[in-house]
Amino acid sequence: MSESIKDQIVQIIADQAVLEPSDIKMEATLEDLGIDSLGLVESIFAIEEAFDIQVPFNANDPSESDFDISSVAAIITAVQGLVADQKGA
Repeated sequence: MSESIKDQIVQIIADQAVLEPSDIKMEATLEDLGIDSLGLVESIFAIEEAFDIQVPFNANDPSESDFDISSVAAIITAVQGLVADQKGA
């Protein structure tokens, strides 16, 4: 994999937020970046496709999900965990 998981996720989020990857800060929330609930769902789909994973995400109630979307860094950590779980399975 030429790009790291972090770089790929930052690119996906930047594309969704119509920002440059360099503008994406690890502590930023998706809301800080101007990504609404539809943008969140689209980002999740893009992440699932990019990493061939299933994100356990409840779009109707993100607080009920095991997938932490509280910040860009949290999303990266969650995806890294899912990718590691998939490799171990």
